Amino acid sequence: MVPVQVLPEGTTLPSPVVLLVLAIGIAGVVVALRRIAPRVTERVVVAFAPWMVAGSSCYVLYQVEAVPESVAPFFSSPAVYVSIAVLAGAVWAATAATGLSADRWRLPSVPGIVALVGSAVAIAAVGWAFAFGVETRRGLTVAWPAVGLIVAVVLAAVVWSGLQRVAPETRITGGVGALAVFGHTLDGVSTAVGIDVLGFGEQSPISRAIITFAADLPTAPVLGTVWLFILVKLVLAAVVVVLFSGYVRDEPAEGYLLLGAVAAVGLGPGVHNLLLFTIATP
Repeated sequence: MVPVQVLPEGTTLPSPVVLLVLAIGIAGVVVALRRIAPRVTERVVVAFAPWMVAGSSCYVLYQVEAVPESVAPFFSSPAVYVSIAVLAGAVWAATAATGLSADRWRLPSVPGIVALVGSAVAIAAVGWAFAFGVETRRGLTVAWPAVGLIVAVVLAAVVWSGLQRVAPETRITGGVGALAVFGHTLDGVSTAVGIDVLGFGEQSPISRAIITFAADLPTAPVLGTVWLFILVKLVLAAVVVVLFSGYVRDEPAEGYLLLGAVAAVGLGPGVHNLLLFTIATP
């Protein structure tokens, strides 16, 4: 029997020591958050978007071997996402516990601080990747990743606007719903740029199956091999946002968190693709 691949290529199981450290970290953050019980709002969930960018950027650093061996296991997949989750959760818990707010301390709100710290981590990771790309490749491939980003922004805006007209109940998801649509649009468009333009492959077996199917269709010479994948991503994102609208209305905290997780599944790979294409184009 031929084994069926489920996990994306590059997924590795860290050593027991790394697993123990991550387990202790995530357990500590979960306990702290449960005790503090910070408010979960639309703004809070959107504030974690920079952390999603940071996690994907750190994984790119691991892939191009830009991190020291001593900490490399924490940058591998899926360990890197747990590592970033621990850091982000710790910042959220610490900020909420100390009661930092614009009114009391004349500082940004809790979501603002979470977003600011996450942005700093993301900028550091992306800057590190750019510096490594310039040093090892003597330049960066900016044009096509930039085109992919612009197309994704425009396409996501069109889809989000149309979705709110067709299904007005989706407006309640606010920025989190828009982030979910943009994240999955970016994933689809960046995949098209990587495969049809820059010659990269697809790591996820499910995505690869959809792309392979599209490559055998008569539309491939005109539309490329990834158009069906983009369409599937857009439809799934729209359907999920519609389905979550009622959940967000009835249980805002849980609804926003779960929809934020859906957004991360799209935004993370999309950012990963663009950054990897920029610094490691073959």
